[in-house]
Amino acid sequence: MGSPADELGRRSDETQHEVTLTRDFYLQVTEVTQAQWVEVMGSNPSYFSGCDECPVEYISRDMAVDYCNTLSASEDLEPAYEVDGGVVSWKREADGYRLPTESEWEYACRAGSSTAFYNGDIITLSCLDPNLGEIGWNCGNASSKTHPVGEKRPNAWGLYDMSGNVWEWCWDFYGSYPPSPVTDPTGPASGTRYIKRGGAWRESSGDCRSAGQRSHDGHSYREHNLGMRPARWVR
Repeated sequence: MGSPADELGRRSDETQHEVTLTRDFYLQVTEVTQAQWVEVMGSNPSYFSGCDECPVEYISRDMAVDYCNTLSASEDLEPAYEVDGGVVSWKREADGYRLPTESEWEYACRAGSSTAFYNGDIITLSCLDPNLGEIGWNCGNASSKTHPVGEKRPNAWGLYDMSGNVWEWCWDFYGSYPPSPVTDPTGPASGTRYIKRGGAWRESSGDCRSAGQRSHDGHSYREHNLGMRPARWVR
């Protein structure tokens, strides 16, 4: 996890370290679409509304947690989150939908690769990186908007849009990476800003790399380039 010191676009908080994940998990093949959100939640918060297959965006982390719990209840699964006075607790053994941890997200994004993008190295920090252009929507090809999910080349595990289109909320608070190997990390025990990963339609190539940018915002922050992709345990 993280990036080598010589990777183009690397940031100082991407310290490479060994991570072991001990539990299998599912991750949605695409970002949650506007149609999926409306089916579960009944309304569409998106700035770029009117595109059923485009990713839902303009959602806060609180809204993402609510979506996970509502979707779980609709499928008779145990909700993964308890919310008490605005404080969200993760019930680790629940079989319902949840946000991936940052390490789960990067593991899934890379799909066994070790290069800057899952299809190769980063060539330029400008908007027009040829490798990124094959797999994601960013400022070089998105025309200042989101695009329907699944139109670009997937990674080796069949996951689409892990780079670009919209940022994706993760579970973890933002914090420094550990300098030594870790097992099943879930981020710092406390904090005020939550991780979002993957880059988006208006970001440069460097921000859409598999290792970063490790962007982060508060629980109520909303933006028209910010969405989600749920996970759940394999039973």
